[in-house]
Amino acid sequence: MSIETIARLIGMAAFGAGGVWLGAEMSRVFNDPVELWATIIGLVGALAGLVLTPYLTVRPIRAARAALGQMSSRTLFAGLLGLIVSLITAGLLAFPLSLLPAPFGEVLPFAAAVLVAYLGVTVFVARRDEIFNSLDSLPSRAGGADGGRANGKSRTILMDTSVIIDGRIADIARTGFLAGELLIPRFVLNELQYIADSGDNLRRQRGRRGLEVLAALQKDPVIPVRISDIDVEGSRAVDDKLVILARQMRAPVLTNDFNLNRVAELQGVTILNINELANAVKAVYLPGETLVVRIIQEGREASQGVGYLDDGTMVVVQDGQNFIGVELETVVTKVLQTAAGRMIFAKPEHE
Repeated sequence: MSIETIARLIGMAAFGAGGVWLGAEMSRVFNDPVELWATIIGLVGALAGLVLTPYLTVRPIRAARAALGQMSSRTLFAGLLGLIVSLITAGLLAFPLSLLPAPFGEVLPFAAAVLVAYLGVTVFVARRDEIFNSLDSLPSRAGGADGGRANGKSRTILMDTSVIIDGRIADIARTGFLAGELLIPRFVLNELQYIADSGDNLRRQRGRRGLEVLAALQKDPVIPVRISDIDVEGSRAVDDKLVILARQMRAPVLTNDFNLNRVAELQGVTILNINELANAVKAVYLPGETLVVRIIQEGREASQGVGYLDDGTMVVVQDGQNFIGVELETVVTKVLQTAAGRMIFAKPEHE
């Protein structure tokens, strides 16, 4: 039996009893038989209790739980702190207000407590970022460099499914550039498992590789990794849940999904993009510098040859078509930065 059903039964009994009492009182007013009024009003009260009780008890509680579940821990703590401060303030105001003549001395203390509590919670929640930034800065001032390092370690980084499947995150995390705890929500793990169980062979292989990468991350003692059951109600899409959760936790999202990157940036969520990191750490070549590249295929234009550097940068060599399969010393003529990455144009050094 569900909680809502139990609440309906209790409400039906309570409202029915109240209806019987009210019917008995009304029978005295109209000088009618008690049984008639008690039965009619009792049945109406029982029916009202059966229908209205969930809307007065269970459903408001569920709505409150859902609203609290979508709030971040910072918001809840700031609201609680604001409530405590406002109640202390209201207590200080209650005594002088109670000295006012009736009815002001009886009404104003309660009204002031409600008003001050509302203002306190509202102000503290609205200023929660400034409050926590001030609190976060205290350890770093007290502890110097060690305090700053501790704050960096306390950061939480949410991981997307795509970046787990990609696999490069394991090597990047081992370098120590990702300061903080890697958090994988349960819904991301469920999507990863769904991909690993897919009927498509390629998707199944990608999902299994993601599970292997995740297992390797958990076994590495240097990398703090945690799988959490935290969830977001009211949304089914994994990307939407990640963005909402990142906003609640004020945490960055680690991904290489282009669409998630753009959507999250529009909503003010910090994104750590693996592809952007890979492009940023590629070697920079200027026109006139020399580099050695192996020509592996023909280019789009006539007489062009194409090769790749160790970091994956494509090099288009003018007059390189006749050197396919040969390592060639070239001179950089132009460098282009495109949406797909950096592209280098070169020509053979000795023409």
